[in-house]
Amino acid sequence: MGAPASSTTATVFAVVASAAAVLMCGAALARAQDMDKEWARAPYRGFFGGPGSMLPQSDVDLLEFPLNLEYLETEFFCWSALGYGLDGIDANLTGGGPPSIGGQSASLTPIIRDIATQFCYQEVGHLRAIKQTVRGFPRPLLDISAANFGKVIEQALNTTLDPPFNPYENSVNFLVASYIIPYVGLTGYVGANPRLLTPQARKLVAGLLGVESAQDAVIRTLLYERGMARVSSYGVGVAEVTAHISDLRNELGRRGVKDEGLVVAPGQGPEGITVGNVIAGDHLSLAYDRTPEEILAIVYGTGNPSQRGGFFPQGADGRIARSFLV
Repeated sequence: MGAPASSTTATVFAVVASAAAVLMCGAALARAQDMDKEWARAPYRGFFGGPGSMLPQSDVDLLEFPLNLEYLETEFFCWSALGYGLDGIDANLTGGGPPSIGGQSASLTPIIRDIATQFCYQEVGHLRAIKQTVRGFPRPLLDISAANFGKVIEQALNTTLDPPFNPYENSVNFLVASYIIPYVGLTGYVGANPRLLTPQARKLVAGLLGVESAQDAVIRTLLYERGMARVSSYGVGVAEVTAHISDLRNELGRRGVKDEGLVVAPGQGPEGITVGNVIAGDHLSLAYDRTPEEILAIVYGTGNPSQRGGFFPQGADGRIARSFLV
């Protein structure tokens, strides 16, 4: 006598389910093997990372590149606030790189010095965070001299200033000089994020971006309060100078508008309603992004990622930056 229909149906379902499970396990195993091969192409064991920490080479490159900007910010903020740079805080973090050129203690109000000191140690923390994830490279030669900042301001204003601009002279000058640096770094983090492959790398970049964006917001807010104040004895308002600096960075980056001053033309502020622009953003108030190529062209001051100069007299370091200098 044949088996009941219900029993036969159950047997068929069991066989089908078993076959599906085998196929799924086989597919999962094949995918796992493929992933093993994929990661094996260019794995990177974190030099200071946890046991077995691995990153693909592309993530390593994108995490190492920002060290150039983080070194620059560390040196400028620490020298301005404390009168010494990374060597006086943790020489091991320099990796044996050369001391910076022209750093000095700035003449700041107590509140601005306090903020600069906080920024200084935040940047030291950023260096630690990156170097705990990737090997990194020694601090490149950096020019944070008053003369170099003066060249940037003169380039932005397209004029020769007398006396030359000095970022260490007073709090307003220091804030104007500070406007030049962190924003470039944060656009780089925005640009790097979608290109990262691993959660570990994306988490680190998100953490760095959050603080760099906050620093830029603090700087812009302090400058916004002083929007109509004059920069030194030049008869140029703070808001006007920031607009010129942003225009210069757009020009050097050569990829359209990715930078905005503290005041914009009617229709260009948030939702096209305000002319005040305390935080820069696109038409949806989202942060702009930049590629390493754009960033190098800006910080070199040459508009060319293959032509070193500006804050990096001998060029930036890391595989990405060096690839443009070959």
